[in-house]
Amino acid sequence: MQTIARLDPLRSAVSLLRHDGEVALVPTMGALHEGHLTLVREARKLAEHVIVSIFVNPRQFGAGEDLDAYPRQLEADCALLHPEGVSLVWAPEPGAMYPEGYSTNISVAGVSEGLCGGDRPGHFDGVATVVCKLFNQVMPDIALFGEKDWQQLAVIRRMARDLDLTRPAAINIIGVPTVREADGLAMSSRNAYLSADERASAAALPRAMRNTITAIEDGAPVAATLAELESALLAAGFRNVEYAELRDAETLAPLDALGARPARLLVAARIGKARLIDNMGLRTSR
Repeated sequence: MQTIARLDPLRSAVSLLRHDGEVALVPTMGALHEGHLTLVREARKLAEHVIVSIFVNPRQFGAGEDLDAYPRQLEADCALLHPEGVSLVWAPEPGAMYPEGYSTNISVAGVSEGLCGGDRPGHFDGVATVVCKLFNQVMPDIALFGEKDWQQLAVIRRMARDLDLTRPAAINIIGVPTVREADGLAMSSRNAYLSADERASAAALPRAMRNTITAIEDGAPVAATLAELESALLAAGFRNVEYAELRDAETLAPLDALGARPARLLVAARIGKARLIDNMGLRTSR
């Protein structure tokens, strides 16, 4: 497994890999856990070579967010990736990704608005910009992202469609179902911020979401049921609930009832020092 930090050697290495078959990209910010490794394993089923990028992207962190505290552990991450059959780790420094004088930004309207986009202004501009750069640098045949960041996945797919990207094309941007702990909490690098008591309380998030989905699918009014979800999380020890919304799974348009199109319940809430996000699908109305 190679670890590369400069663009010219990356392109040379990718060119050699491509002679052997298709290339899959798994973009990450490091601090890898089982959820990331699941993406790598899925990628290996779909392509001959897997490239993992590790880059803590400063442009997707807002003022007062945890950029400086975000864990950086390249050596440990590479130790996890090596036995998974990864061909190459792309680990650029910020100056390699955004050299002096860099002045270009990608903004994706619609799917980036509201939810995390409402609470984190500019966040999805940073995501779209860095992912577009990663796609152009690696030119993968496919790319894999976790479904835990559902809005992010929607933004990236829309960007690829709108910009006519071919490596990868939007159809080859693959979402992988969220990997969860035994108690249902979605795996996240930010779970490490939780104390033992906070970690135990955090399990209320997926539990309350499942209860909410059952109620809505059984015909309970959406607005009232979402309010009950928020109350349940606050009672469990969450500091606040930034959003709890029912949205169209593709367009992310708000919904006040289930219909013929797939829907997602999306939630963001804070507990201790951690901001946790999650989402789950609902069945369509009969």
